[in-house]
Amino acid sequence: MPEALIVSAVRTPVGRAYKGSLRATRPDDLAALSIKQALARVPGLEAKEIDDVILGCAMPEGEQGMNVARIAALRAGLPVETSAMTINRFCSSGLQAIALAAERIRAGSAEVIVAGGTESMSMVPMGGNKISPNPWLVDNYPDAYINMGLGTENIARKFGITREQADQFSAESHRKALAAIAAGNFKDETIPVEVKITSLPNGNGSSSGAGVPHASRGVGAGGTVKPTTQTFTFSTDE
Repeated sequence: MPEALIVSAVRTPVGRAYKGSLRATRPDDLAALSIKQALARVPGLEAKEIDDVILGCAMPEGEQGMNVARIAALRAGLPVETSAMTINRFCSSGLQAIALAAERIRAGSAEVIVAGGTESMSMVPMGGNKISPNPWLVDNYPDAYINMGLGTENIARKFGITREQADQFSAESHRKALAAIAAGNFKDETIPVEVKITSLPNGNGSSSGAGVPHASRGVGAGGTVKPTTQTFTFSTDE
């Protein structure tokens, strides 16, 4: 069985939704830039050799709809003959895209695949632009639409995770991320993105660092939030 190898890996900086430097940058453009930069790091590879492009997207609509993998592939300058597909497994969509690419290569159905994910919560909010739950599920299995806040509360109760433990884990994760950024551990994989920034005199700029995590966030005054309440309500058009 063939082995699947990652020969190039890049990403854009992470921006804060609605307020970050990437808030006005389209997710299909971000994906296209990542594809171009990843391929540029493999000089012996020609674009026509790519068998497929697989991108994960949690909310595939709006600026990240219409098979965003295909749109990004064309925007990146790949041949029109290059296949592409978008998959959805919510928060693990990008990871699933990479896993699917590896499985296909190991199965012998492809040799070269571009895989990853793209998302802009500034342009397409969590839940999408129009939530339309299935009426039967709302009545018979409303947990199908449970949000992450309530889901997290349920998991914490099931496994006996206290609020203090969760806060401490979060703070330690935050500290490690900031230390890794300061040490330049993400420098090689993070590519700069030209953006439009209205606060600058000429409206132009470049985002090359991580907008999140932010050094001012953490356990302490204003660093934690109240637990999610245990009730929620859906309404339908029917």
